[in-house]
Amino acid sequence: MDLQFTKKRTKVMTSFLPGQEAELIPFSSNKFSDILQRFSIIPRSKEAQVMKSTIKECEEPAVVGEDRYCAASLESMVDFSTSRLGTNNIQAVSTEVDKEETQKQKYTITTRAVKKIGSDKAVVCHDEPYVYTVFYCHTTTSARAYKVALVGADGTKANAVAVCHTDTANWNPKHLAFEVLKVKPGATVCHFLRGAQVVWVHK
Repeated sequence: MDLQFTKKRTKVMTSFLPGQEAELIPFSSNKFSDILQRFSIIPRSKEAQVMKSTIKECEEPAVVGEDRYCAASLESMVDFSTSRLGTNNIQAVSTEVDKEETQKQKYTITTRAVKKIGSDKAVVCHDEPYVYTVFYCHTTTSARAYKVALVGADGTKANAVAVCHTDTANWNPKHLAFEVLKVKPGATVCHFLRGAQVVWVHK
């Protein structure tokens, strides 16, 4: 399979807000003008458009059987994950790769194969483009997480996290995953996590 993984950088352009500060800053479409003014963002600029798109995604209603939340602080991301997993005994897992930069290339599964992590429920969090760090987190009762050992054509080794959604019956029929995999709603959909994306599971 053709994939591209990038090693997580130690220096990032944005960071999480402290929990109390994140609660005080508006994060909604009807307060968008106030948000731009607070962070001195020029209206109609590319950055403003990206921020607006992120807020819009966070405000979209969840599909049946899904819980979703956009976290602007580490505390809120952990709180959401522990509440949905029903325990404080959780761990964050993400894809690990041994090279700083890699090209898109063909990867194969090594002899270590695939290992399930956690239970039959997981909270998946995707980093979103914004003026500060925001993670779009969601969970369903039909999500399974796995660690997959991969090796690239150039020798790059990746210990990748894959998430499989076993019930997609209520997904939008136009979802990109259905187009790429050439399947219909209801089919199992699996994808690898990249970069700063993280999955929370039971220890």
